Amino acid sequence: MSFDPFSDLDRLTSQLGSRSTRLMPVDLFREGDRYVLAADLPGIDPGSVDVDLDGHVLTIRAERTAASHESAKWLARERPYGSYVRQFSLGDGIDTEGISAHYDNGVLSVVIPVSERARPRKIDILGKSEQSSISA
Repeated sequence: MSFDPFSDLDRLTSQLGSRSTRLMPVDLFREGDRYVLAADLPGIDPGSVDVDLDGHVLTIRAERTAASHESAKWLARERPYGSYVRQFSLGDGIDTEGISAHYDNGVLSVVIPVSERARPRKIDILGKSEQSSISA
């Protein structure tokens, strides 16, 4: 049997890691006049998912609880459990009242509409005669 001074540290780290904040992978893209954020949360109870907006900070929280099999002898236990948290800073130009979210098949989708004032628009170019009447 060989001596590994890091084996206890690895075991402790993995035990602590199961209770720490986990990675929540996301895709974020703009589609027309809205942003769409899709967050992977497989196996998460929809009742544990929370989406908050505080000022310009959008926060997504979720919790996956560990399966309780008290009489089980674990052979492998790789599925993470614990808290999931992500925060996104929303800039100006977002219609915060219009943000919506839904959870389907382990994916949380958050739709973030762009405000009317931040949408691209065409600027008319005035001719010389039109410009002189404006400056008068």
